Amino acid sequence: MSDSNLLPVSPTILITGGAGFVGSNFLRLMLHQYPSYRFINMDKLTYSGNMNNIADFIKHPNYIFIHGDICDRDRTDSLIRGYEVDIIIHFAAESHVDRSIRDPLVFVTSNINGTQSLLDAAIKNNIKLFLQISTDEVYGSLGDTGSFTEKTQIAPGNPYSASKASADMLVLAYGNTYGLPFNIVRFGNTYGPAQYPEKLIPMVILNALHNQRIPIHGEGHSIRDWVFVRDNNTAIDKVLHHGRRGEVYNIGSKQEKRTIEVVHLLLDMLDKPKHLIEYVEDRPGQDYRYANRPDKIMNELGWRPQYDFMEGLKQTVQWYTENMDWWQPLQMKT
Repeated sequence: MSDSNLLPVSPTILITGGAGFVGSNFLRLMLHQYPSYRFINMDKLTYSGNMNNIADFIKHPNYIFIHGDICDRDRTDSLIRGYEVDIIIHFAAESHVDRSIRDPLVFVTSNINGTQSLLDAAIKNNIKLFLQISTDEVYGSLGDTGSFTEKTQIAPGNPYSASKASADMLVLAYGNTYGLPFNIVRFGNTYGPAQYPEKLIPMVILNALHNQRIPIHGEGHSIRDWVFVRDNNTAIDKVLHHGRRGEVYNIGSKQEKRTIEVVHLLLDMLDKPKHLIEYVEDRPGQDYRYANRPDKIMNELGWRPQYDFMEGLKQTVQWYTENMDWWQPLQMKT
């Protein structure tokens, strides 16, 4: 790692969206791995932000929770200045494609305007690193062959991915125009314990446990590369500490599955019948396949996924079957 990549010995890190699925798992990992770091978690606590996700470390001496909106420019700037934040890791985002189709404005406001608010505050306060958490969906759709590299042209196909692509472009522009130190990570379909029930894997698990219908777009032929949440977060940790500044890193596990295959695996694990599946009209503008090529992060930073898809799926199913008190109130809201 070059001197320009060196972090402060005991940095103060602002995590946006740290009460969500990926952010809360990342915070848990980091608080364990780096006991001298201080973490400020700023979360608006919209429908997918859950205080139960952070209950086990809410009183950690190196952790502070702030209920706030990244679109509130004055408060965001004041928080970064007041806590003398060194690094921003930006998880906060609206992230569900179906919701983006129903109400694109919410996604533009949060994912684009919110990111720009943070970037302005980062410039004003001389942030040492802005780490943008993004998605492989910004690249658009693939056919049956090939994979996304960091040089693949951005071609988003729905309002969600367009808002994330716009945020990424803002980060790149602030790096070029203002010299902001940054990295961008783009990962595949992340899954694991404590994911909000609107996402495919928890939706299938919870509907199956209730013997309710499981709606699947089209015929379930879309293909995704599945990354267990802990693997995803160890990759982010690698980029944070060892990534070349100004670079994009794709995260992928090379474990592609068709949607219907994932559904069948889950039903088999839960000993539930296939007739629970109900095929519904395909999503407008459905992307057929996503597949990141993770060679860059593997070769440069030495990251490797540790979780086989079947093992990750078993752990996820076990967590949901053992934590009904966590998900039952949330399922009522979906």
